[in-house]
This record gives sequence, structure tokens and C-alpha cells, in this order.
Amino acid sequence: MLISSAKKALSDLIDPRMRGILWKVLGLSLLCLIGLWFAIRGLFFWLAFPWLQDLFPTMPEWTGWISFLLLLLAAIGLALGLALLMAPVSALVAGIFLDDAAEHIEQNRYPGDPPGRALPTFVALKEALKFLGVVIIGNIFALLLLLVPGVNLIAFFIVNGYLLGREFFEFAAMRFMSPEEARALRRQRSFTVFAAGLIVAGFVAIPIVNLATPLFATAFMMHLFKRMQMPKAVVRA
Repeated sequence: MLISSAKKALSDLIDPRMRGILWKVLGLSLLCLIGLWFAIRGLFFWLAFPWLQDLFPTMPEWTGWISFLLLLLAAIGLALGLALLMAPVSALVAGIFLDDAAEHIEQNRYPGDPPGRALPTFVALKEALKFLGVVIIGNIFALLLLLVPGVNLIAFFIVNGYLLGREFFEFAAMRFMSPEEARALRRQRSFTVFAAGLIVAGFVAIPIVNLATPLFATAFMMHLFKRMQMPKAVVRA
């Protein structure tokens, strides 16, 4: 069930419409990161740089290169920080398009099945923010555990496997049932959902490719949900 659903999800990613959604996600994410860059840079020169100048008003001329080095290190640090934020930002932006992706998968793979219901705008926004929080908190926790020898890689997969599996499975299920029923089904099939989350966590671990995680996970959990609920559903290969 898991392998078959994952294979279908990977093939869904190369579908022209899914690629179009992915480019929208990446484009909007890039615009958000550019905006963050200029905002943080502006705050630095507005608040921090004058403070540094007041702190060292009589620095000798030969120390100018130290100032340049500090500015260079700050720019590199900012760039690295934005690189780490790319995945969470793309996850938040992708939340806007997940219903479109799920609808396309239903139409393309399960044309004979009753269609799911798109989440209301407020609920969709709430789920997107919730997912962003889950990604940030989960990865902060995993990064802290990276400092503990022997559990670092295992912790990364366990934390992300549980959180990602839970969030994306409930999203797929809520298109066809109430949030309470979706959570009950997730608890009932907790081992399968967790195993699916481990596969998504493996996808997350691949740099650059992980930017497509929300779309892959959506497709994956849609197929998994269909397999659980409608084993006799007609699936278009």
C-alpha cells in the first residue's frame, strides 16, 4: 500500500498541472524570501549599524577591514538563515494550493469517485499556519537532538515522520469527512500513517528536492487514504 501510493505520488509530481502548481509555490516563496531579505537588511542598517558606529566612534582607519569582515559575515549568516527558511516558507505558501493539487489528483486518478470538498478559506489558512508551526517546531527539536550522539538521524526521522504524516493525512481525510472523523481514522491507522510519514521525512532530507515536499505529501496521502477507504475504487494508472 505504502510503496504503491508513493510511486503514484512521485509520478504525479511530473504531471504538467502539478508542475505548474510547484512553480507557483517556488515563485511566491522566492518573492517572500526576497522581501524578508530587504526587511531584515533594512532593520540592520536602521537599528544595529548606527549602534555599532556609536559604540566605536574613534576606531583607527586600519580597522576598517574588520568592519567590512563583520558586514560580510552578517550577509553570509543572513543568506544561510534564509536558505534554512526556504522549506518552511514554501510549506506555508504551498498550503494555499494544496486543495488545487488534491482536486487534480482526484480528477486524474479517481475520476469515477465522489469528489472531495475543498476546505473553507479560513480553515485552509488555519491548516497552513498550523503546518508551518509543525515544521518549524519539529525541525528545531530535531536540530537540538542532532547534538546528541547516537540519536540525531533517528530523531530527525521520528519527529518529522510523526508530524508530517499526521498533518498531511488529516488534510487528505478532511476532504471527505469531518475533522473529528479524520483524526479518529488517523489514530485508528496510526502505524500506517507514521510509516507513510517516514517516507515523507526521507523526501524532506533531500536538499532542493524537499521544496516539493508539500505537493508530494499531499499526493501520497491522497492515494493512501483512497486505498484505506475505497479499496475497490477505480484508479487510473
